[in-house]
Amino acid sequence: MLANPRHSCVVLLNVTRSERWDAQASPLRSGARQPLLPACSEIFGVPQIAVGEYEPSVLPDRIAASIEHLDVDPLSLWRDPRLKPRLVQSDVGVIFLGGAFLEEEVLIAALEGARHGYDIRLLSDLSVARHEADRPLALARLAHYGLFATTIRQALLEWAVSQADQAVSRKIQELLSQ
Repeated sequence: MLANPRHSCVVLLNVTRSERWDAQASPLRSGARQPLLPACSEIFGVPQIAVGEYEPSVLPDRIAASIEHLDVDPLSLWRDPRLKPRLVQSDVGVIFLGGAFLEEEVLIAALEGARHGYDIRLLSDLSVARHEADRPLALARLAHYGLFATTIRQALLEWAVSQADQAVSRKIQELLSQ
């Protein structure tokens, strides 16, 4: 089923953690993806929330400006009293989740989010593994529980199609072709 952007949210865990680990590994530093994350909020109004380690000064300005930071421990994300009311108020049912480290906090947050009733979709292109060899294991475990990987590109296109607005679809297709 296509996700409706009005009921979606992007949650990124430890977004800048990989900056200390490996500056080239950060998915938000990649030139190809830089215009995509801000498009979530600019075009669709989808909130983007950074949780855990977050240092906006290491990110491109446009990306940092599009992200709201909640100083929450990623392992207790779903129990934090600030997040749940925010999601309920926005009528969020679909969480697009990514960050560092895929096989650790991201995996646990995804499983816990599903247990709390959210439709979790892993943003694989915005998720960094501490040990790349563990990526297939984490993805297999998530798939075992019905949580599948997608990309920010696919999410944008999915939201565009769900809106049934040709102008928005053209705008997203242009953005994706850059």
